[in-house]
Amino acid sequence: MVSETIFQHFIFREFILPFLLIFTIVFAILEKTKVLGDDKKQTDAIVAFVIGLIFVSVVYPKEVVNNMILFLTVALVVAFVALLLWGFLMGEEAKIIPGDAKWIKWVVAIGVIVVVLGAFFWAAGIDSNVLNFLFKESWSKTFWTNAAFVVVIAIAIALVLRKESK
Repeated sequence: MVSETIFQHFIFREFILPFLLIFTIVFAILEKTKVLGDDKKQTDAIVAFVIGLIFVSVVYPKEVVNNMILFLTVALVVAFVALLLWGFLMGEEAKIIPGDAKWIKWVVAIGVIVVVLGAFFWAAGIDSNVLNFLFKESWSKTFWTNAAFVVVIAIAIALVLRKESK
């Protein structure tokens, strides 16, 4: 039998947390903007309380805010992991990659983005679907062959134009 904690309970998850979030945001906005006047904390609190109660009584806005908060938390974790990898590879204290060449930073940045996206797909459980879509469809072989040719031609053109400009 699975035991439920207070944080997993329906009332806490669907009413208390959304109410506290909206109450806090509205109260902070009212205090900062002073729309209702200076030193009106009680009035700001009552207005924020009413807006919070109205908010939790309607289903659709609550679902939108819940989805946005979930997106925000996932985005923050993904950004944190990317910045952690970037700092580890390019930080001042323990510089693993020698030199100050700009191309190295671009290669590392692209590598970090690919690794973070791969980790996100794996953590979300959609990695096999993405891999199947990209590599096991009827059009995949033709697409990747053409993409490789385009990349090789673009690199060749960039090198030729770079040498001409010098």
